Amino acid sequence: MPNLVVILGPHAVGKMTVGQELSEITGYKLFHNHMSIELVRNFFSIHGSEEGRYLNGVIRREIFETVARSSLSGLIFTYMCDFNYKSELDYILNLIDLYTKSGGKTCVVELSADFDVRLERNKSENRLKHKESKRNIAESEAEMLSTSARHRLNSREGEVLPFENYIKIDNTHISPEQVAEMICRHFNLKKLSDK
Repeated sequence: MPNLVVILGPHAVGKMTVGQELSEITGYKLFHNHMSIELVRNFFSIHGSEEGRYLNGVIRREIFETVARSSLSGLIFTYMCDFNYKSELDYILNLIDLYTKSGGKTCVVELSADFDVRLERNKSENRLKHKESKRNIAESEAEMLSTSARHRLNSREGEVLPFENYIKIDNTHISPEQVAEMICRHFNLKKLSDK
């Protein structure tokens, strides 16, 4: 009965890095959103082609379903959600439902941070190491600006979201290690050191 932690937030907010720290603490496997994106973009554009979107969706679905049936302790998935679209929230709810039906515990973490801080994080060594498509910094920054203008990548203050187990963390001035510890405490996730 694997547990599921979904980490939401805009570009370069620290979803993957927090996920890495949380994985170290809990032993859950990390599936950050660019793992499938970087694979598929070797063949098709993710945003510009039907084939790319299809393949990305198939890869993710197969991983989610296979892990949900497995003996793994948990999965951490990072995702950039547009809160203006019900279909985006439904995507997360369907994923939660899959793990709940399997008997796992599910929780949603939303990260937010100041835009200038995210611009700096966009150039971090860890991000560029794991996300080849972000290595052209000028292009990546332009995409951040454009996407942020067109999509609502964080919930509004006080907005009621359809997630039962949810926390929003402003990690502008908090280290990934501290955020991971906060997540464990809030959701009472077992650490490897407790097992």
